[in-house]
Amino acid sequence: MQKLDPRLAAARRYAPKAALAVGAVLALGIGWKLTSETHAPKAPVAAAGLSPAKPAFIQQTIPVEVKRGETMQEAVERTGIGEDEARHVVDLMAQTFDIAHIRAGLAFQAAVLAPRDARSDVKLVSLTMPASAAKTITISRTFDGALQLHEQEEQVREQEMVASGEIQGSLYQSAVDAGATPQLTHQVVQLFAHKLDFSRDIQPGDRFSLVFDRKITESGKVVETGDLIYAELEANGQKTRFYRFDRKDGPADYFDETGKNIKGFLLKTPVDGARITSLFGMRKHPILGYTRAHQGIDFGAGTGTPILAAGDGVVAEAGRKGGYGNWLRIRHTGGWDTGYGHISRYAKGVHAGVHVKQGQVVAYVGATGLATGPHLHYEVWKNGRRVNPLSAKVPQGTVLGGRELAAFKAQKSKVDAMLKTGGGTQFASATAQPRG
Repeated sequence: MQKLDPRLAAARRYAPKAALAVGAVLALGIGWKLTSETHAPKAPVAAAGLSPAKPAFIQQTIPVEVKRGETMQEAVERTGIGEDEARHVVDLMAQTFDIAHIRAGLAFQAAVLAPRDARSDVKLVSLTMPASAAKTITISRTFDGALQLHEQEEQVREQEMVASGEIQGSLYQSAVDAGATPQLTHQVVQLFAHKLDFSRDIQPGDRFSLVFDRKITESGKVVETGDLIYAELEANGQKTRFYRFDRKDGPADYFDETGKNIKGFLLKTPVDGARITSLFGMRKHPILGYTRAHQGIDFGAGTGTPILAAGDGVVAEAGRKGGYGNWLRIRHTGGWDTGYGHISRYAKGVHAGVHVKQGQVVAYVGATGLATGPHLHYEVWKNGRRVNPLSAKVPQGTVLGGRELAAFKAQKSKVDAMLKTGGGTQFASATAQPRG
């Protein structure tokens, strides 16, 4: 990994800010010019012993956030400038920015000269808006009074990122806090769900490390997060490691350090951040009050927590079913089925007959049917007979061999060397460190 000169990095990081600062000084100069030319005093007043006259205009900085359903011109007009000038500003924006498909929440900042009375119009001095993560557009008034568009685009570079920390709460939230994106973290949760039971195997204080690609600007803004290269979880004194490997005859997948595909047939835990509240076997029903067989396991989780498909398959049932409340059953290959009860709602497009992929969000935790609170009731069948989800012997993943195994080991060595070079400093709690 190429190391960066920190002085060069700092210079690049502050370059856009310096440009904006120069723009601000220029705006102040233009504002002073507009004010002084329009309202300059005809004679000195200090010599006459009088107090200096207050300026007729006050410069103000106005932050604006586009509202839902609002056009760009309507948002610009909320700076206080007139309709004609706002239209001219938007026309300038349209030269480099798609103003027809703006999103709610887009923010920009305007510097204006506001009159002290209502006899004069508000004048725009400058307006600055991010057009993308790497590009900023500025509309400023020149010394002759015209509005002019300026674009500033930062260079984008690729780097590999190491994000690590201690688990506090769920693995998902801890990884996000350490610098991973929600999309990347969802992928991490799916990976570990193949091997670990989140409610029993992971405890607060356990540690994780992730390596992933990303693209950033000179000032440090993340433009895009790429592939997950490596994931590690240390729980109960045991480390579980996954390495990404691109196979020639198929899509990229993840393997443990021996070259074994970590993708098992069914996930051990179909919901992240949940705890087991009831095991498979005989128990006293909390609502009915008598003892009967509990033919699945219960995961306690908040209403709305995503439920993941335990494996690839076809939805066999999706609807109301007695004490299960809203119920979902997925038919997998080899005589395996999984069931999900007490659902609050189904994911979009999930209904009987639809194909689903392992790890896909298919529903959300609820408390429908006979339930004392929000939780997921999870069942597994083998050839039509219910089995204990925790002890069921489901098929395991494949193992690399020959040239593929050699290529995997070479790729694994590069990742291991990168982690070793970083030493212990990059594994501080809830931190993210760039590499390269």
